[in-house]
Amino acid sequence: MNETRSEKSLGLIFGLSAYILWGLFPLYWPLLKPSSAYEIVAHRAVWTLVFCLIVLAFHKKLRHTVAQLKKPKIFFGLLATSALISVNWIVYIWATNSGHVVEASLGYYINPLIIIAFGVILLREKMRPLQWLAVAIAAIGVGILTFDYGRLPWIALALAFSWGSYGVIKKVLGLGALEGLTIETMLSFIPYMTFLLFLQSNGTGQFGHHLGLSLLLLSAGAITAIPLLLFNGSTTRLPYTVIGLLQYITPTIQFSIGVWVRHEAMPAARWIGFVFIWMALITLAVDLVRSSRAVDNRIA
Repeated sequence: MNETRSEKSLGLIFGLSAYILWGLFPLYWPLLKPSSAYEIVAHRAVWTLVFCLIVLAFHKKLRHTVAQLKKPKIFFGLLATSALISVNWIVYIWATNSGHVVEASLGYYINPLIIIAFGVILLREKMRPLQWLAVAIAAIGVGILTFDYGRLPWIALALAFSWGSYGVIKKVLGLGALEGLTIETMLSFIPYMTFLLFLQSNGTGQFGHHLGLSLLLLSAGAITAIPLLLFNGSTTRLPYTVIGLLQYITPTIQFSIGVWVRHEAMPAARWIGFVFIWMALITLAVDLVRSSRAVDNRIA
């Protein structure tokens, strides 16, 4: 009993640490200016690959991971997720460094709803009444935000759909997060490395000109992989319900940074739109807890 409780406590620490670190990303990416979002993502992918290869080699899992490339389902699936994560990273870093942190946080707030929609459309899952209610409330919120922005919140939608699609494919593949990230960055290594060499050759690349900036670009690999390793440690120790609730920590921190650190504009209509989104997420959280208890009761 004590061992189980200790494992859960450790899982909670890992989970909290992962989501808090992800939430603090909007404070890190602006430090990499004047590098463009494309250059930052290229460095992020290259150094993430290096970091992941070191970790896998240390745990003697490198050969097994590389062998997964021989499986067509894994290869083409991770080719797709490699493209999706590239889109997600580029949009998110551009948004963060261009004064759109609040809209970026919206993308991760509505992501659980996008995943539910994917489950209904692609996997033919049935939605529970509270899930329908959550989607309806969120739709009203997105409508209000569209009116406020004078356009569809495309940054939020791009982040939600790219991350949601990424998650669905990774779930179908059933590959470990670290192994998957290693292969994804491996598949994108040549185009990203070619791009970085091109920037360096024409003098527009930022790496190597200033020690501080170069170290920050190099550290993007560890910055990307460490929260993922912590997240992995939490998923094996915590119930799905707890993970489902912890995920809201990240966009909440992002939103707070956008509003109170970066001082992005928040007119009344935008606040109202976000209140609807938060109401939808509370409804979704209640449904998650209720459905989890129902499963526990059936098992008992």
